[in-house]
Amino acid sequence: MLSLMLLTQTAQAQESPLGKGKVSRSTFTSAIENREPVDEIVVLNDGSTEIYFFTELKFLQGRTIVHRWEYNDVLQAEVAFKVGGPRWRVYSRKTLMPHQTGNWTVVVRDQETGWPLEARMFRFSLPGESIP
Repeated sequence: MLSLMLLTQTAQAQESPLGKGKVSRSTFTSAIENREPVDEIVVLNDGSTEIYFFTELKFLQGRTIVHRWEYNDVLQAEVAFKVGGPRWRVYSRKTLMPHQTGNWTVVVRDQETGWPLEARMFRFSLPGESIP
């Protein structure tokens, strides 16, 4: 987890090769309605196995942005989005399997440069399972 915090801090401390382009909001949520997240999830332990990652992007029009879903630091999926305007909202969805309990991360990257724009984590556990 420390490495992800350092990655986020390093990305924010350095000047971005994308100019003013940034992630203005991001969150894990149980659903998307009217292109907006309905709630915010940090720990998913209510028996649900589906989770969404919402991202609002600013000043990245024309770029391709990728959601990289990682479980225990291993890439599970990549979802790419072509940004069409100065304010663009996107989301990706992941269905989790019961054996995939633990920490999950989504890293938001610019596809062309590989530049990380944001990293968020959540924990997936089964109902009644204690969280260390």
